[in-house]
Amino acid sequence: MKQTAPAAARNRDPIAAVLAEELPGSGTVLEVASGTGEHALFFSSRFPQLAWQPSDPDPDAIASVAAWRAESGPPNLLAPVMLDAASGHWPVAAAAALVCINMVHISPWAATQGLFAGAARILPSSAPLILYGPYLEEGVETAPSNLAFDESLKARNRAWGLRAVAAMDALGHDNGFTRSRRVAMPANNLVLVYRRV
Repeated sequence: MKQTAPAAARNRDPIAAVLAEELPGSGTVLEVASGTGEHALFFSSRFPQLAWQPSDPDPDAIASVAAWRAESGPPNLLAPVMLDAASGHWPVAAAAALVCINMVHISPWAATQGLFAGAARILPSSAPLILYGPYLEEGVETAPSNLAFDESLKARNRAWGLRAVAAMDALGHDNGFTRSRRVAMPANNLVLVYRRV
């Protein structure tokens, strides 16, 4: 049942360093698209003062998160819940922060639209929506590896692909969010932090 993603072990420490500066001191963090659950396990251990709520729309991912939690999850790692970001009905009514890692480019644009709409429903004023992954930026040369990755994603599913930061900012604005931070990360990824106005 437990799944592993090699990238999770590589990027968890750099992501945690940014989370340490952006997450609130208490409350529940909703992680959308938790995947294997390795990030949820690591971040819940790293931030014991926060309740970490993993979620995913894939039953296999939910099973993997549950298996990691059963084996070595800390008390603040909550049981995973089924959550489709594109849905207008989420099983989580409120959170102090929302984290979403490597979902935006491997899902239809409707999922990202739903992510911001859902974040607007459940986050209080000034709370962070923290995104991690590869993006396209105007005026910034895209790494050849990211261009190749974008092509491979679109070959698998035409609705997938790297999104432009400008499009993310516009979507955030439409849902009452302003981007407060952009952090360059290893392997040509970015962390984008949006906060409720």
